[in-house]
Amino acid sequence: MPTDVVMPQMGESIAEGTIVRWIKRVGDAIDKDEPLFEISTDKVDAEIPSPDEGVLLEIRVKEGDTVPVNTVVAVIGAAGEQTTAAAVPASEDVIPARATAGVAPTQPRDAVVPVSPDVERRGFASPVVRRLAQQHGIDLSQVQGTGASGRVTEKDVMAMVSAKGATPAPASKPDGPTLSGNVRVEKMSVMRRKIAEHMVTSVRTSPHVYSAYEVDFSRVDELRAKHKARLEADDVKLSYTAFIAKATADTLREFPFANASLDGESIVYRNDINLGVAVALEQGLIVPVIPKADGLSTTELARVIQDLAKRARAKQLKVEEVEGGTFTITNPGIFGGLWGLPILNQPQVAILAVGSIDKRAVVADDAVVVRPMCHLTMGYDHRLIDGADGGRFLAALKKRLETFDEGWL
Repeated sequence: MPTDVVMPQMGESIAEGTIVRWIKRVGDAIDKDEPLFEISTDKVDAEIPSPDEGVLLEIRVKEGDTVPVNTVVAVIGAAGEQTTAAAVPASEDVIPARATAGVAPTQPRDAVVPVSPDVERRGFASPVVRRLAQQHGIDLSQVQGTGASGRVTEKDVMAMVSAKGATPAPASKPDGPTLSGNVRVEKMSVMRRKIAEHMVTSVRTSPHVYSAYEVDFSRVDELRAKHKARLEADDVKLSYTAFIAKATADTLREFPFANASLDGESIVYRNDINLGVAVALEQGLIVPVIPKADGLSTTELARVIQDLAKRARAKQLKVEEVEGGTFTITNPGIFGGLWGLPILNQPQVAILAVGSIDKRAVVADDAVVVRPMCHLTMGYDHRLIDGADGGRFLAALKKRLETFDEGWL
């Protein structure tokens, strides 16, 4: 009997997924747990293993299409076996596809994976659309969705905004740019489109302001040189990022306003310091999260950062590993950038950019000396954090790095 393969639910808050790439084609043989297709969601990208072995008989959702979780996307069976008519969503004899690293476990053949009530309450909309509705005071349960399977789209929300006479909708844009000359036009990848949506939302939400401090990394260099070989023998790379993460986590404990978020007119102070560390991918960016980072040593942070970065590039992160961040570190310095002006990762109120660490001539004790120097830039939400507070945070972080305690390793 053919096996229907469905779009897995990559976490409780995920309502849909986009097929980025089919790894197998119709007629290809496939083993159980062999990668079948790649998806992108609002939280994470992942390769989805096949729930069964056989031959890929049918592909029902083409690359680039976004469908609700539990939608049948493909059928696997024996060579020459006949498939049934397309059915969306999945029927009771479906075996859902399983996410890499055990994100969405296989269900029994007689089980149905329901859409969570929480999704239904939200009016079946993406996180970007939900944020837009929240900004304009729109109740999604009252919006008639025009998207696939009744999904509420950004256009639906803005139509409701206009009907209510609320904040006017943005001016309409032309269908596309006028093109001339020798050009190449390429559709945005799913990841790039989602990054763009999140960045535009962040700029609209928060008034960004920046402060930058120059930090002497001589003490960090000294400790790296002393312990690097020992830790590398244990397969741990003692990176600059690990030292910065340790100093940042401890500084966040001292200044809780930078580990907060805003909820209307209320300030939500996060008790847990969940540190996001941005990882550059071939065609985008992802921010894995280290929960309770202030409870880890520098060596432990180095090990975790190394593991998360490796799995992020292999598309093996779990959804929960990119959720719940309270503060983000991004590192344009690895590409040679002296400093950066990053956009906030909503709903966080602060983000740290690390510039390149270069030997420069500086004045110390009235003498010109050569030191490894780095610019640290913090972007923050001016609704909550003033320049003086941003300066105090960076001054404390600078002191921790320049006087790094060997006991923190």
